[in-house]
Amino acid sequence: QVQLVESGGGLVQPGGSLRLSCAASGSIYSINAMGWYRQAPGKQRELVAAITSSGSTNYADSVKGRFTISRDNAKNTAYLQMNSLKPEDTAVYYCNAKIVPRSSWSPFDYWGQGTQVTVSS
Repeated sequence: QVQLVESGGGLVQPGGSLRLSCAASGSIYSINAMGWYRQAPGKQRELVAAITSSGSTNYADSVKGRFTISRDNAKNTAYLQMNSLKPEDTAVYYCNAKIVPRSSWSPFDYWGQGTQVTVSS
């Protein structure tokens, strides 16, 4: 009954910006870390950025200084602000969250459905 819904993907020119959102809903007790992954055609899924419940962040080297992850704990939502986008950022972006459902004492991994980001002129 827990789900993650992503939004905000699309087509943008090189140098442009996009903001992705990931909203968690359902029977949630708590949310631990949240993160964004991406998968380009023919490549493995890779971590882009992650944020803990207390706000500590980490980023892939390829996006440091360009992307910013944040979260609003009151809204169970994480964001990924992507600036100075490059063609190599083109991928399907997936939200991930480690969520403790109300029916369990343990966290589980949940994934969103993915949102396409295309950077092209």
